[in-house]
Amino acid sequence: MDEIATYYGLDREHDRLTRGLGVVEFARTLELLGRLLPPAPAAVLDVGGGTGVYARELLKAGHAVHLLDAMPGHVARVRADPTLAGLTSVTLGDARRLPYASASADAVLLLGPLYHLTRSADRAAALAEARRVLRPGGVLVAVGIPRAAAICGDFTRGLPGEPYFRPIREAAYTGGEYLNPEHRPGYFTTAYFHHPHELEAELAAAGVRDVTLYALEGPASLLPDPEEIMRDAERREGLLAALRLMERDPALLGVTPHLLAVGQG
Repeated sequence: MDEIATYYGLDREHDRLTRGLGVVEFARTLELLGRLLPPAPAAVLDVGGGTGVYARELLKAGHAVHLLDAMPGHVARVRADPTLAGLTSVTLGDARRLPYASASADAVLLLGPLYHLTRSADRAAALAEARRVLRPGGVLVAVGIPRAAAICGDFTRGLPGEPYFRPIREAAYTGGEYLNPEHRPGYFTTAYFHHPHELEAELAAAGVRDVTLYALEGPASLLPDPEEIMRDAERREGLLAALRLMERDPALLGVTPHLLAVGQG
């Protein structure tokens, strides 16, 4: 995990969703959370909550939010941010060992931890913990990265650094593990990429019922400048309407940059 800590220690996460395709990811995630979470006020655990980008919006919606993250820099940012002063708790911790009571949450968000747990046993532990702290009928939301994401993302960039990156994307697609052995900037850090059916099966194995998968950004990853489109009200709504229309199409689940799974405890 040292390389993951180094990657996030560069303090790039707090503004990642304000530029490029991150703008679409943010809008779509908020839209789906608005549809899928219990009505406010609900007790929501934002596990792997980063610098509080989603927690801030959940607070605005009237939820009681607990944030946990494994990166000290993220937690320090959250504690220093006056817009996050309303959080019920802020904890430096591990998704595999949650410091919350059993059946204490109406919803648990795992919007990042699963793709940084490369061992199946660790992902199973994180999901089991999320299931443990959920109240009966509570909602679990988990995000994964599909195995084809590295291929699709590199295609849209025109295949730069091909001798270095081709083995990385091919290994991620065939085996699931994404490694950036030289820690080159512009590439991701150590991660695990799922097949859609694999993510669904992992949630089901943890006792999560009625799992549904959604493509977050879908084919928006093909746009040369999604940020520009999202700044134009008419084109923004056209894009989001198209992504809503296609969000559960099985043909698109494997090529979206992020895959959102939701089910009940």
